[in-house]
Amino acid sequence: MATLSKRRFLRGSLLALSLAGLGGCSMFSSGPARHEPAALTEYPAGISAASSWNVSIGSGSGVGFAPTVVGDAVYAAAPNGGVAKVDLATGSVQWQTSAGRALSAGAGSDGQTTVVAAPDGTLIAYDDQGQEKWTAKATSQVDIPPVVGGGIVAVRSSDYRIQAFNAATGEALWNVQRPGPALALKTTMRLLIIEGLVISGLPNGKLIAIAADSGAVQWEGTVSVSRGATDLERISDVVGLPQTQGPYLCGAAYQGNIVCFDVSQGGRPAWEQPFSTATGLGSDAQQVYAANHRDVVHAFRLVDGQETWTQAALRNRRLTSPAVLPQALAFGDFQGYVHFLSRTDGQLLGRVQVSGGAIVSPPIGTPRGVVVQTGNGNLVLIGVN
Repeated sequence: MATLSKRRFLRGSLLALSLAGLGGCSMFSSGPARHEPAALTEYPAGISAASSWNVSIGSGSGVGFAPTVVGDAVYAAAPNGGVAKVDLATGSVQWQTSAGRALSAGAGSDGQTTVVAAPDGTLIAYDDQGQEKWTAKATSQVDIPPVVGGGIVAVRSSDYRIQAFNAATGEALWNVQRPGPALALKTTMRLLIIEGLVISGLPNGKLIAIAADSGAVQWEGTVSVSRGATDLERISDVVGLPQTQGPYLCGAAYQGNIVCFDVSQGGRPAWEQPFSTATGLGSDAQQVYAANHRDVVHAFRLVDGQETWTQAALRNRRLTSPAVLPQALAFGDFQGYVHFLSRTDGQLLGRVQVSGGAIVSPPIGTPRGVVVQTGNGNLVLIGVN
């Protein structure tokens, strides 16, 4: 077993690498040409998509940042400390403030309490007028957006601990820790609060469901089992946002599987498919969608995991997780493009470029279009017809 110091050194070393750098290791390929981003091609437009509004919330981007949409409001934060509430329909800034320090993750909100995290593990909560409400301290750095719901704020810290705080006061309520691997990815991961449960993926290839009110572990399921001779080969993090559709709870892992569990049958696996993704899933009532670690997009039938289509035209473009819209799927890429694909067959339908460089934060589907947090700290709503 690695010592604590070795684990911290190794983990820190990996976190300093980009996912593109990981992809360039010899264990993944036989030559650099395999990693060249696919060139953009011309094709007949299948939808009409354009920017509806564009506002600045700060500067910078990072894997710990994702907008949260609550009703007609969007809450977001940026690494330089900016925190804002924006009207979804108009892009009007309802309030904007600065945390007065750099941030590592945010923003989680339930429409009453909005929470961001600083690199030292400090959590900062704001009320819905943008006034500071409380601060609290997680046990270590938080690189995953906090989630707020059911009267609690839940975070997952870098010591593999899931912690809950009272949303009104910031009082620490409970924490659950699981053993972690020597190396873990630094990529987009999110927590989910639903029906009184906090659901999180873990770096050990598992999904876990915890009672929000008590911290009691209600269920754990295995998405992937680590394999290989080296620490790099054994990376098997569950990434992205856990997906719930009807009786199904689905998760996906890097160098692992996509698995959908049937919660009506005690959380037993309904199906699994070998798969490797660095960004995670999207879903609707019929299908589960994901880009693999080569950015080939796949769709699987929700009920049995049968693959329904693949789309390789965006290979190696460092795609985000998908936003699922009524009209299409939306993926951001490393050049600031948002690509729209058909949910039915994966056909390319259109693309829009937003300024600000690489899109790292997951795009968020809304009834008005897709909300994108850009690489330079802007929020953009792209309307789709």
